[in-house]
Amino acid sequence: MLNDNTGYPGTDALNQRVRSLSDLTYNNSQIDPSLYVELNVKRGLRDIDGTGVLAGLTGISEVCARKTVNGETVPCEGKLFYRGVNVEDITSACLTENRHGFEETVYLLLFGVLPDKKQLSAFKDVLSDFRQLPTSFVRDVIMKAPSHDMMNTLSRSVLTLYSYDDKADDTDLTNVLRQCIFLISVFPLLSVYGYQAFSYYHHGESLYIHSSDRTLSTSENILHLLRPDGSFTPLEAAVLDIALILHAEHGGGNNSTFTTRVVTSSGTDTYSAISAALGSLKGPKHGGANLKVIRMFDDIKRKVSDWEDEDEIADYLQKILDKNAFDGTGLIYGMGHAVYSVSDPRAMVLKNIVEKLAAEKGRTEEYSLYAKVERIAPQVINAQRTIYKGVSANVDFYSGFAYEMLNLPPELYTPIFAVSRVSGWSAHRLEELICAGKIIRPAYKEVFPRREYVPIDKR
Repeated sequence: MLNDNTGYPGTDALNQRVRSLSDLTYNNSQIDPSLYVELNVKRGLRDIDGTGVLAGLTGISEVCARKTVNGETVPCEGKLFYRGVNVEDITSACLTENRHGFEETVYLLLFGVLPDKKQLSAFKDVLSDFRQLPTSFVRDVIMKAPSHDMMNTLSRSVLTLYSYDDKADDTDLTNVLRQCIFLISVFPLLSVYGYQAFSYYHHGESLYIHSSDRTLSTSENILHLLRPDGSFTPLEAAVLDIALILHAEHGGGNNSTFTTRVVTSSGTDTYSAISAALGSLKGPKHGGANLKVIRMFDDIKRKVSDWEDEDEIADYLQKILDKNAFDGTGLIYGMGHAVYSVSDPRAMVLKNIVEKLAAEKGRTEEYSLYAKVERIAPQVINAQRTIYKGVSANVDFYSGFAYEMLNLPPELYTPIFAVSRVSGWSAHRLEELICAGKIIRPAYKEVFPRREYVPIDKR
């Protein structure tokens, strides 16, 4: 039976029975937290100071947050390297030379070297040639049953593309590279078209399905596809390009990339591996964090009367920390990172260009508020909680504000992350296929006592 309200199988009575069963599952699945300490379990595959358990080797990127001084490992200013190249140097060159660098970054991640002008131009042509969906795909797939969550729409589109590929299951390196470049190319289309369908069917907005423009960069195409008139300013495109560069890759241990490697190690196809990564990125603890930051700042803007009063700002941040304000979780979103301690280099790069965009948009007062919270929040957190590795603003702290000023709909915040990160996932999938020979299978220890089977009549 279908529920008239949701279209989902079930009735109120059936749902109540499921709730009772869920209580049974919960009550019989409790594990004593002290056992994790007693058995030295690395929860989240991390040590208490945030250091990840070494699960593999990679040549794709390095997240550097510590250095050795006099034989002791200590926190340091964060650095991020793509194939050994400092990402800050990549973004600096793009801004100085007034050009977009995401395509260059994709080339570096996939092939391990920086392209010269001829190689980069040829690669951009390849991306443009691949940036088209199968005939009627938008009508037959994206426009049908659009989800309210664009990540699910994106994942469904990726899995459906499997059906259009005659060599979908072929894991030969050349074929997988073809598939990866194709997905990198069409992710902007899948994301924006998915949003346009959602906006049309669920909000009654006008439907715009623009074709991509091969003369435009990835960031320019996203803005062109999204906006009714297809227009954008150079600074808008530059900000989005920098955001794409900064989100493209972040070491093999982040949740979605590790998911890519785990699923790839099973020998499955590219579409399944990338869809699994999308499922990971969708989680609010991973890709959805910048939206939480935006909502938190909306709350701060309403509740703090004087944005110049740092004492008032600190008092309200304390209320958030004490679970007496905002969403009651006790989290100041955008502060802290699983690896970085002193600073997140991506946040530093993004902060500088976001300041310029805020000036262009007439939103310098809001930018100033962000900067104050960035400075005050670590003081509030450190005064109350034991922080083993320090706390600072992460990339999500400013990325949501940047997307908001670009008039990107919130539903696209995480898909835009995916548009960028699929390049890193692809590089790790290729590396896993080339270098690894074993399926990834960590251990879990059973902690419940063994029991005899009891015949059903005697229970």
